[in-house]
Amino acid sequence: MLYIVSTPIGNLEDISLRALSVLKSCDIIACEDTRHSKILLDHYNINTKTIAYHKFNELNSANGIISLLNQGKNVSLISDAGMPVISDPGNILTKKLVEQNIPFTIIPGANAGLSALILSGFDATKFAFFGFLSEKNKELKSQLNDIKEFKGTRIIYSSKYNVNKDLSNLYKFLGDIKVAIVSEITKIHENTNIQKLPYSLNEPKGEYVLVIEYKQNIIAKPSDEEIMKEFFSLMKNNNKNEVINILKEKYDLKKSYLYNLYEKNK
Repeated sequence: MLYIVSTPIGNLEDISLRALSVLKSCDIIACEDTRHSKILLDHYNINTKTIAYHKFNELNSANGIISLLNQGKNVSLISDAGMPVISDPGNILTKKLVEQNIPFTIIPGANAGLSALILSGFDATKFAFFGFLSEKNKELKSQLNDIKEFKGTRIIYSSKYNVNKDLSNLYKFLGDIKVAIVSEITKIHENTNIQKLPYSLNEPKGEYVLVIEYKQNIIAKPSDEEIMKEFFSLMKNNNKNEVINILKEKYDLKKSYLYNLYEKNK
């Protein structure tokens, strides 16, 4: 049997008795990072053999794990934190298991996205998870359009390296919407910072979950005078083309319209 085991996202005590039992009794634990997982395993005196299963070896390792299962071995799959497969390695393996009709099961537990959703206080009756935003412009634009079109609370993951860029891109597509910037979940310095965009963090650290509030009312197109007032305000920190792109996405206006308006009022 393959067990997909959720592990703590911060506090090491956030692990179930069943998860500990499975990790102790299985034959092998496949880890996203064996060095990182050693902290958790040592904490609970778990001496099960570990192997690496990460995004750089995922295809070959998936085949290797299937071979172990076919030999009658019990294997646990864990990520560095939270639920494997969700923005972590594991999806290639689960697809192969389904295709080959090999059973697997889940040991549920902590998840950063759901935890952040609850901490945000935003509507949790309808929500969607979009993972990490892409570094590639074409994919990024497609993601941001999907986020814009979804009529519910939206959840994305971000790192200290990208969080301010992600917040900026969200503002360009969604306007001055509220975002809960959640970090250090379950840790001593757990923080939920709800801000109205535009906003940026000073010296970001660690990992972040961004929970984007769904704003039901459609942003009304302002007057030309109001547009230009906002245009020149935005130009304090952006160039002309960047401002045009921001206002284009925010109010669903044509670039040519904004350009001509700027030329008339500059």
